[in-house]
Amino acid sequence: MDGQLLLALLLLLLGASGLRGQGPGGPEEEPPEEEEVPEEDGILVLNQRNLGLALRAHRTLLVQFCPKEADGMAEWLRRRVGPSAMRLADTEGAQALIDSRDVVVIGFFRDLQDEDVATFLALAQDALDMTFGLTDQPKLFEKFGVPKDTVVLFKKFDEGRADFPVDEELGLDQGDLSRFLLTHSMHLVTEFNSQASWAISVLAEVGGAGRGCLWQPPCQLSLPLQTSPKIFSARILNHLLLFVNQTLAEHLELLEGFGEAAPPFRGQVLFVVVDVGASNAHVLQYFGLKAEEAPALRLINMETTKKYAPAGGGPLTAAAVATFCHAVLSGQVKPYLLSQDVPPDWDRRPVKTLVGKNFEQVAFDETKNVFVKFYAPWCTHCKAMAAAWEALAEKYKDHEDIVIAELDATANELEAFPVHGFPTLKYFPAGPGRKVIEYKSTRDVETFSKFLDNGGELPAEEPMAPFPVGACPKVAVSGPVALGLPVAGVKQGCSFQLGLCLQDTPANASAEPKEEL
Repeated sequence: MDGQLLLALLLLLLGASGLRGQGPGGPEEEPPEEEEVPEEDGILVLNQRNLGLALRAHRTLLVQFCPKEADGMAEWLRRRVGPSAMRLADTEGAQALIDSRDVVVIGFFRDLQDEDVATFLALAQDALDMTFGLTDQPKLFEKFGVPKDTVVLFKKFDEGRADFPVDEELGLDQGDLSRFLLTHSMHLVTEFNSQASWAISVLAEVGGAGRGCLWQPPCQLSLPLQTSPKIFSARILNHLLLFVNQTLAEHLELLEGFGEAAPPFRGQVLFVVVDVGASNAHVLQYFGLKAEEAPALRLINMETTKKYAPAGGGPLTAAAVATFCHAVLSGQVKPYLLSQDVPPDWDRRPVKTLVGKNFEQVAFDETKNVFVKFYAPWCTHCKAMAAAWEALAEKYKDHEDIVIAELDATANELEAFPVHGFPTLKYFPAGPGRKVIEYKSTRDVETFSKFLDNGGELPAEEPMAPFPVGACPKVAVSGPVALGLPVAGVKQGCSFQLGLCLQDTPANASAEPKEEL
């Protein structure tokens, strides 16, 4: 690590002149479109996307690297100082490169001066988890059975190889190639891993939207750091999870059939195995499952966060898995909603307890004005306002037409009222029409009281505050998500499944922070 950090620092001192790498024998790679490099307390906030811009603006830079980012940043620099793809001249060199890594990408181009080569090299600069090669040698085209200009991904798992022919009329599209490589460099079946590093990478993907607490569906949240960027960039919106206990032989036998069902759905459905015997209780809770219910199959759409379960309790064969996937994708299966049971004492405290099963009955009682807090047990902002909510309920407990209530939105889902942030406060005024008013102002007893006493709006002299600045978005990973994730100037955030708070919200934010989903 020290050697790599030293190398990275030396490369930085080279300045902007060395950053525009050129492929061997190929055209120069164009720099990315420029934008401002953000600053925080007079210090440049760098990442792989803006480092080149910073070096073009300053002759030298002294950089402190985060240990987890140092390896990637050093490799990023190497690919700009030198070629981003290795020039391959013979079979031995090509085979040695293929054998050296689990995933290797080789561009076969008849003419290395073609603009498609520049597109290929530009992509290779940033795809740090893949190794790239380049050749124009006819003998290598013949050796690997490549009839025309093609990008070939070689891998030591699953199909072993995937080809992306260059369109002779349209040329090589970088976005299409990137999605192809990300999709085919992933294993057909990914084992769920509860490492927390994924949450940080997702915040970087979400960008400025990740202010406050972040909800990311758990099937992506804890994947190892090196796989999460692929998941988001590939935009695989449907995730199929097989819950098994890997200490049981009969459960392990299901994995073969699960894997057999996966190939036809590559690019459409991400197949994930979750071990209920590991530290994955948060995943089980999110899907409303208990460990003893394994083996179980669930599918989630990351864009809508809708969850699906197969009907009946038949064996989980390859055919059954494929049939379930087809049924969900074709709209034949209805999503299910989570709900806790109604507690026997739900209405005995000043703050009434709502769940999915009693929400409609209470919230839309035409004789009551109902003020509901939608919260998450792990949400720091929810915990911070808990005392004020209890005090408000105590204050209005003798008002027969006012109900102060709360609903755990992580365990209860409402189809008509999706929750987009924590805490979300909604006011359901008495009377017909199912009217709903969202409260977005200061979260203290005094302001709450003015809101209630004024019939669901604040007095004119105290207008509603804008949407809280520190908000924690419920992102569908067409971003997983993804699920995801640290931007300059942002200082406070939480990750749903891990309950991991990131110190990341604008220091000058004055509005009440909210953990948005």
